[in-house]
Amino acid sequence: MRNAALVLGIIAGIFGMVVGFFSYGWTMLMEIAPEATADLGAFVNPTLVKVVSIGSPILAIAGGAMAKVRALWGGVLLLVSAAGMQVALGFNLATMFPIAMAGLGGVLALAAGKPDEPKAHF
Repeated sequence: MRNAALVLGIIAGIFGMVVGFFSYGWTMLMEIAPEATADLGAFVNPTLVKVVSIGSPILAIAGGAMAKVRALWGGVLLLVSAAGMQVALGFNLATMFPIAMAGLGGVLALAAGKPDEPKAHF
């Protein structure tokens, strides 16, 4: 389970970075040229979107990397990453895979209470 959490976390972080690049760029376009984004829509809270666009992919990658040795910490980071993307960006076509992968990786990491190694995190 720890290996699955590791892989899912890293993949979620990479997909999250792609989504983060576009969402951060969209918020910058909203600031520079608001008339360009008037027809296509705007974020309600652009500051939250900027923070999550940078932070959630980093949390997902760090949580996935930690999942093998510190499953509790890695699982919490993965779940925080999934929750951040859900709150700031919503669940849509672009975010469904990073949110689902980070969430599943977090659950798997937390479920790994009895690791292969003799040291448990509980």
